[in-house]
Amino acid sequence: MNRYPMFSPQLLVSFVAVAETSSFTRAADRVSLSQSTVSQQVRRLEELLGKALFERTSHEVRLTEEGIKLLGYARRIIALNEEAHDALTGPWRDGVLRLGMLDEETMLQHAVSQSRRAFLSRTGQFTTAAAVAGLTGGMSREAAAQTTDCAPENAVTAMKDKHYLLADVRLEEGFERDGDVVVATRTALHTLEIKDGRIAALHGAGATLAAGLPTYQANGQLALPTMRDMHIHLDKTFYGGPWQAPRPRQGKTIMDMIALEEKLLPQLLPTSVERAEGLIALLQSKGSTVARSHCNIDPVSGLKSLEHLKLALEKHKDDFVCEIVAFPQHGLLHSKVDGLMREAMQMGVDYVGGLDPTNVDGAMEKSLDAMFQIALDANKGVDIHLHETSPAGVAAIDYMIDTVEKNPALKGKVTISHAFALTTLTPEQLEETAARLAANGMTIASTVPIGGLMMPLPQLSKAGVFVMTGTDSVIDHWSPFGSGDMLEKANLYAQLYSGSDEFHLSRSLAISTGGILPLDDDGSRAWPKAGDEAGFTLAAASCSAEAVARVSPRSATFHEGRLVAGGVGKA
Repeated sequence: MNRYPMFSPQLLVSFVAVAETSSFTRAADRVSLSQSTVSQQVRRLEELLGKALFERTSHEVRLTEEGIKLLGYARRIIALNEEAHDALTGPWRDGVLRLGMLDEETMLQHAVSQSRRAFLSRTGQFTTAAAVAGLTGGMSREAAAQTTDCAPENAVTAMKDKHYLLADVRLEEGFERDGDVVVATRTALHTLEIKDGRIAALHGAGATLAAGLPTYQANGQLALPTMRDMHIHLDKTFYGGPWQAPRPRQGKTIMDMIALEEKLLPQLLPTSVERAEGLIALLQSKGSTVARSHCNIDPVSGLKSLEHLKLALEKHKDDFVCEIVAFPQHGLLHSKVDGLMREAMQMGVDYVGGLDPTNVDGAMEKSLDAMFQIALDANKGVDIHLHETSPAGVAAIDYMIDTVEKNPALKGKVTISHAFALTTLTPEQLEETAARLAANGMTIASTVPIGGLMMPLPQLSKAGVFVMTGTDSVIDHWSPFGSGDMLEKANLYAQLYSGSDEFHLSRSLAISTGGILPLDDDGSRAWPKAGDEAGFTLAAASCSAEAVARVSPRSATFHEGRLVAGGVGKA
C-alpha cells in the first residue's frame, strides 16, 4: 500500500495558477473556475500536506518556503500527466471543439486529463463554441481567446535556405512607464532577413522587402535570445530510457554516491551516445543551443564517456555548440586520474574539472594545485564542482582566487560551479570575496537552488561577477527533477530574488541567456541587431517579462540561421 497521500492534479493546477499569477482572482480566470473554488482547492492541498503554501495579505499572495519547494514538483506532475496522456492517445488535432459543462469540478477534471495546457498553447487553431448556459465567465473569455497558434498549422520543420525572410517576429521596442515605474513592454512585428547564419536586416512594418526570397511566418511569436545551459552532464543520464528513480540519498555521503556510480557506468555506456543526443534535442526544444557539459573521467569508464560524448556532439556540430569539461567525478586524487585528465586535454576538451578537494580528495591545496597545473600545462580553463559548505569550502574559494592572482594566464578562465560556501559568508566577507572574483574574471555557475541554501546571486552580479545557470542533471542517479529549460531557471530566479514587476521579470531573463537581453535597463533595444548571429527562440508570449513569469512554450529554435527545433509557417 502506498503510505503517501496522492496529489490530485486538479489541486496542483489551481496551486500552480495561484503561484504564477500571485492572485486567486487571476488564477481563477486562468483555470476557468470561481475564486472560491480555487481557494478551496488550495486549502485542501494545504490540509493534505499540513503546510501553509502561501502567505496571504490584503495586497499580495506570496509563496512560502514550502510552496516554493512544491512548485517545481507540481509543474512536473502536471507535465508528466500531460506527457503520459499524449503518449497514449496522441496530441491534440486542429478542429472545432464544442464544450458542454455541467459543473466546474467536472470541467477542470476534463481539462487536466485532456492536456489542458497543450490545448491552450500548442499546435493548431481552435474555434471554440460555448454550448451550455452557465459556462463561467473566465472559461468563456479564455475559450474565445484561443485564436493564435503556438506552432503553426502545416508547420515547416526543416529549412535549407541560406538567405530568407522570417515575417511577423515580435520584437521588444521599449518600456512603458507610469512615472518612474516600468508597467509594460512595447513590442512590434518585424521581418528578419537572415543570410548566411546572421541577421542581415530588421525590416519594420511596411518596409519594402527583397523580392524572390523564401519567406516564413513566425505568426507573432516573441523572439528571445538563445538560451544557454552552462552546467549539464550530457554523458551519463537515465533520460531516453525506462523510468528509473534515484536510490534514496538519506544518510548517504558523496563517497557512497561515487561507489554507486561505479556500478552504474558500465550499464549506461552502451547507450550513452543516443541518450546524449536525446538530451541535446530536449535542450534545443527549450531554446538552448549553447551548453557546457561536464564529462566523467574516471577509472571505470576511462575516456569512453568522453569519446561517446564527442560522437554525439559531432552529429550536432551544425546545430549545437557545447564546451566540454573533463570532470574527475570520483576525485582527481582519490581516483588517481591525473594521467587520464591529461589525455583528455589532447582530445579537444575545453576545461579542467575538479570536485570537492577536501571532502573527496582529502587534501584541499594538493587537489587544487593538481587541477590548476593541468590547466596551465594544457592552456585550458577550469570549472570545478564545489559543494562544500564547511569552512573548508570557503578556504577553497580563497585559495583558488589566490592561485588565479598568482597566475595571470588563468584570469578570465575559471568557473566555480555551485560554490555553496558563499552562502556562509557575512555580508562584509561576501563583498570582499565578490570583488576579488570579479577582478580576476572568475565566473559562478549556479542551478539557482531552492531550500536552505540561498545563493547570493544578485550580490555577485552587482559586484561584477558573471553568473550563469544550468540544468545540472535532467534525470540520473543524483536527481530526477531537471527539465532542461533555462526559462524555468529565469522564472525561479525572479521568484527568489528579483520580484514580480515588469522590469525585474525582464531582467531575470539574463541568467538564462548569458546576459543578453532584448532591452537594456533604459529600455533601448539591445538585441537583436543587424549583424548579430541568427540564434533565437520563438515563444508564445507578449514580452520577455511574460515569458519569464509564465515559462511560455517555445515553438521554434534557430541556431546560426538554421531551424533546429519546432516549426514555423510558410508565408
